[in-house]
Amino acid sequence: MFLPTTSQELQQLGWDRLDVILVSGDAYIDSPFIGIAVIGRVLEAAGFRVGIIAQPDLHSDDIRRLGEPRLFWGISGGCVDSMVANHTASGKRRKQDDYTPGGLNTRRPDRAVLAYANLIRAHFKQTCPLVLGGIEASLRRIAHYDCWANTVRRSILFDAKADYLLYGMAERSVVELASCLRDGQDPRRIRGLCYISKERPADYLELPAYSEVAGAERARRMAFTRMFRLFYENNDALTAQGLAQLHSDRWLIQNPPQPPLTQEELDRVHSLPYQLDLHPSHKQQGQVRALETIRFALITHRGCYGECNFCAIAVHQGRTVTCRSRQSILAEARRLTKHPAFKGRIHDVGGPTANMYGIECRKKLTKGCCPDRRCLFPDICKNMVVDHGEQLRLLEELRSLPGVKQAVVSSGIRYDLILADRKNGLSYLRQVVRHHVSGQMKVAPEHCQPHVLACMGKPGADSLLRFRELFTRLTKEEGLPQFLTYYIIAAHPGCAQADMLALKDFARKELKVLPKQVQIFTPTPSTWSTVMYWTGENPFTGQPCSVEKDARRRERQKEVLTGAGQEGGQ
Repeated sequence: MFLPTTSQELQQLGWDRLDVILVSGDAYIDSPFIGIAVIGRVLEAAGFRVGIIAQPDLHSDDIRRLGEPRLFWGISGGCVDSMVANHTASGKRRKQDDYTPGGLNTRRPDRAVLAYANLIRAHFKQTCPLVLGGIEASLRRIAHYDCWANTVRRSILFDAKADYLLYGMAERSVVELASCLRDGQDPRRIRGLCYISKERPADYLELPAYSEVAGAERARRMAFTRMFRLFYENNDALTAQGLAQLHSDRWLIQNPPQPPLTQEELDRVHSLPYQLDLHPSHKQQGQVRALETIRFALITHRGCYGECNFCAIAVHQGRTVTCRSRQSILAEARRLTKHPAFKGRIHDVGGPTANMYGIECRKKLTKGCCPDRRCLFPDICKNMVVDHGEQLRLLEELRSLPGVKQAVVSSGIRYDLILADRKNGLSYLRQVVRHHVSGQMKVAPEHCQPHVLACMGKPGADSLLRFRELFTRLTKEEGLPQFLTYYIIAAHPGCAQADMLALKDFARKELKVLPKQVQIFTPTPSTWSTVMYWTGENPFTGQPCSVEKDARRRERQKEVLTGAGQEGGQ
């Protein structure tokens, strides 16, 4: 059964009132890939009555369809920040939405979290707490630069006039919050939770105030950098302090993060009764494209220690990789084979970076992330023992399951990890090439110029060329017509038109192809690259960093590789 979305479904369950109502900017797909579905299922498993209102109509009383919850409203913009979902990097309105029935981008409002919070307040004047969650809220939980307004905005908790915000992967904290509210207890000490207070806890670290970081003057931009550095450095559960940031006469309070789920807890999350389908109430409006990608795919782990400067995964999912057990993944794969629509192909086996499964620094697991260096940049840390053996065993067992014709690794692969694994790297790549590539393998060099790659936090082009040579040799030995697909970012801080021309020359001479998967850098909240974009300085060197902000010139950088035309998706 799906979680209820209509009053008729509540009547069928014999429920007169829900404990929690979750509101989302996406259509309701019941899948472990969909955050609102996961939170709903986790709360359900903990004994709470949960309903979902997906993409509510802002111009009617649609938000009233399930009544008023007893404990709290949970508000999410969806799987993608609504501003990214609705606008290209050049500011054009997107016509398509992969999470909306029928595919037309007509159902998700800009700043969806704020829109839904206002909608609830309009229809329920004195209601139970409003709780923000999901990636849009998580990445906007402190003062943040917003490129669409070209200004530093307050914490979204203030703008939404909400009661609490749960950041990161909030399975544990949302159950703790629901339990506290049910039992009449104060939830303000829950890890992974933000709230507003008149006072700052004495042992919490004070960030530069909103008034200090809001503004384009250099002093304010440098204060913004200091703020973000403190925020980023206190994002690890083992080492983080609580944070406080003054907004006018009130404090944003961010409690330390929740520890990552244990393997057993993550296994339980993926064993919940997801329907792997779009809720029937949506189907008359058309199919949802995202379902095609995720329905028969497997999440093997969460978290990423790649820490690319343009990526927010390190802030949202964390820098520690937590892996599911092989038994859990295989059990889910067996369930997929019994689905009536399954045709024998698992569309993806992976996570934020596919080949981080089974590879993590033991020192980090006990002492937390290192304050003075990264796991993979500028070089792979000597404490990171890279061994793809566990992934080899998992893939071998998956492809031997009855009913599985192919299990594709379509998530991005870190080729520097493969090259660093002298024990199993070659064997892993050979097995992926032989069994787990569907014509093309995705890699993300992003650029070739050293100074641009340094701004991105990406490895040098020499490792890409070594990997390309290895991949080409193995595909020839296997007799398979397969190729590499290269993902590129144009107009990233540090990148000028001349750098894109150099990349074009590099691609022609070395890669023998002009990459077509090119996107223009979007300065989304809570990334180091966005800090560079806003401040015009590299926060790691203190040196000026060239930033292209003119929309037409940003498009021209992309067109160096793709030629004139419409900008693609993010």
